[in-house]
Amino acid sequence: MEIFCSLGRKALLQGKACQNSLAVAKQVSCRTFLTGTCRSQQLSSNSRANPGRPGCLPRTPCGSFFESFYTGSFLPHRLLSDARSNVPPSAEFVARPVGVCSMFKLPIQNSAEGLDVAFVGVPLDTGTSNRPGARFGPRHIRAESSLMRLFNPSTGADPYHSLVAADIGDVNVNLYNLKDSCRRIREAFQKIVTQGCVPLTLGGDHTITYPILQAMAEKHGPVGLVHVDAHTDTGDKALGEKIYHGTPFRRCVDEGLLDCKRVVQIGIRGSSYTQDPYKYCRDQGFRVVLAEDCWMKSLVPLMAEVRKQMGDKPVYISFDIDGIDPAYAPGTGTPEIAGLTPSQALEIIRGCQGLNIVGGDLVEVAPMYDASGNTALLGANLLFEMLCALPQVKRT
Repeated sequence: MEIFCSLGRKALLQGKACQNSLAVAKQVSCRTFLTGTCRSQQLSSNSRANPGRPGCLPRTPCGSFFESFYTGSFLPHRLLSDARSNVPPSAEFVARPVGVCSMFKLPIQNSAEGLDVAFVGVPLDTGTSNRPGARFGPRHIRAESSLMRLFNPSTGADPYHSLVAADIGDVNVNLYNLKDSCRRIREAFQKIVTQGCVPLTLGGDHTITYPILQAMAEKHGPVGLVHVDAHTDTGDKALGEKIYHGTPFRRCVDEGLLDCKRVVQIGIRGSSYTQDPYKYCRDQGFRVVLAEDCWMKSLVPLMAEVRKQMGDKPVYISFDIDGIDPAYAPGTGTPEIAGLTPSQALEIIRGCQGLNIVGGDLVEVAPMYDASGNTALLGANLLFEMLCALPQVKRT
């Protein structure tokens, strides 16, 4: 901490670094960031323009605060992002590995207060039926998300200048009690949605979508659902238990959380225990799109139909990474061959643009089964696409 001048230290520790100081930092050239050289004239003029303002840095000679700040060993996370609009820092000026690991290198805060969008992790895999490990999904998705940049040129989306977003950390789940974890998740998301914030969730196994939708339905009423998965997750029970990652949407139907005429499940495939494993879904009014009906084709026409089906009422997106073929996303607990491609996944999420999206999740990333990190990277990209598809996002 000795690298800071006393006033600079005080401003940082009190969390009151002013916007003018940030503006000065932005005026400093790329060379300043990389070499620590600065212009005392810029700093001096800023100080004269703001005498006595709390948190402002005084007239400072070259080689003190900003030089130390950008070349020193300590770079506070809160100043890695624009303080006004929560715009992630560019890798042109701040190295990707630098800073506390957060989703898209966004600021971290303790609640959804003041946010339009909150990224929240739910590190739970107690509900898995095959390979565990999804509890580590949020951590690895965050790490891989540092590769993402600000804009989406393909869709014209400018999310960070349209919405205030931040990472609000993880739900404190109970790894030894699945029902208690569901209660904790429900209560956490009730707080998020009552603050008028759209949650985008990093899972965690698919059990987590059930308590999330409990909170969603409490605010919005029964919601439509765009569900991408290899499995319908509408089982009734297994080993005597009615809550695990194979049952969330059955429980949602039981509790009236879904508008069943506005539910579409895409990418469904795999062997089954019954001759007609999709009967329950169709009996509820779900549209079930099998993976083989998606092979070797664009899903743009399908999503045009889905948009008509969803209308202008609230819609939730739930994306199980095992909906993608394991050739692209091996890091998951229940892989099924012959799934969707990443480009089809983009078509699905981009096809949700224009819908009244009230939340979304990306679940079942189990990083230890993919040493390359590509599954978590794909998950981060899909969450970025969800962010870009939100109705409040401006497009060029």
